[in-house]
Amino acid sequence: MTKIAVVALGGNALTRADQSGTCGEMMANAAAMAMAVNDVLEAGWRVVIVHGNGPQVGNLALQQEATSMVPAQPLALLGAMTQGLLGSLIARAIDLLRGRGTAAALITHVTVDPADPAFESPSKPIGPFFEPVEAQRLAARSGWVVQPDSGRGYRRVVASPWPTGVIEIEALRTLVDAGHLVIAGGGGGIPVATTDTCGVIDAVIDKDRAACLIAGQLGAQALLLVTAVDRVMLNYGTTTQSDLGTITADEAARYLEEGQFPPGSMGPKIEAALRFLAEGGELAVVTSPALLATTLTGSAKPAGTRIERASSQTGRVR
Repeated sequence: MTKIAVVALGGNALTRADQSGTCGEMMANAAAMAMAVNDVLEAGWRVVIVHGNGPQVGNLALQQEATSMVPAQPLALLGAMTQGLLGSLIARAIDLLRGRGTAAALITHVTVDPADPAFESPSKPIGPFFEPVEAQRLAARSGWVVQPDSGRGYRRVVASPWPTGVIEIEALRTLVDAGHLVIAGGGGGIPVATTDTCGVIDAVIDKDRAACLIAGQLGAQALLLVTAVDRVMLNYGTTTQSDLGTITADEAARYLEEGQFPPGSMGPKIEAALRFLAEGGELAVVTSPALLATTLTGSAKPAGTRIERASSQTGRVR
């Protein structure tokens, strides 16, 4: 039986916090991500990559602000542009390792409910960080909502509703069955209303939620959530901080309920993992690129955090 793993990469994995987002920077970052994903392919898995686009779509929005010579495009179409941009970079990086035509980037639309309460409470950060005065100036000029993010400054925030369906799911399934690595749901997918097959909606979908949805609809066995840390932590930043190795879904849900995973950082990943497992998935992984394959296979150490529906070995790695 062919095993399928859906890998969720953050947009900040392709434009890092200390970078401006040049082509050279993004190409180098894509090459590093391709190496990590290649290890998963070598372990015998078929792979679908879902990537974020927060830094890139925010930069495109800023570019639009810089000129009035061409018409501005809605946020949803800026998301479509990043699907092509980042999909191309990732596909080329994979092909350089495994041969031309191995990877295929699929423009992907996801349905969202126009009544989703997320439209009333924008929360998804996009673009660069600003000092408070500059952030307020841009908000007043452009009608943005801005909020502090991670103690590093202010960022623009936009609506991020839950995706409810993937329009191109059958095309995606065909490509996976044919043996291609597929980059799909880029930026979480281009949001369209459930009641409208043509119009797009201004929002940015969380890539972990989109990856969870795609994994469920493909019947994938594993959901791999890539982050900057090797393992999920309990009591982060305190003297009792500890790392999580292999845990059950019940344990992860309890920690989430206790407030161990903040909504602005690890929370969405754990929520996506739990939904995936509740809907029939076998394994969710949260770890850094370097530990992706070893954590998935469970065959070697060091490894990241594994969340299983049931596990014979659970506990903390100190």
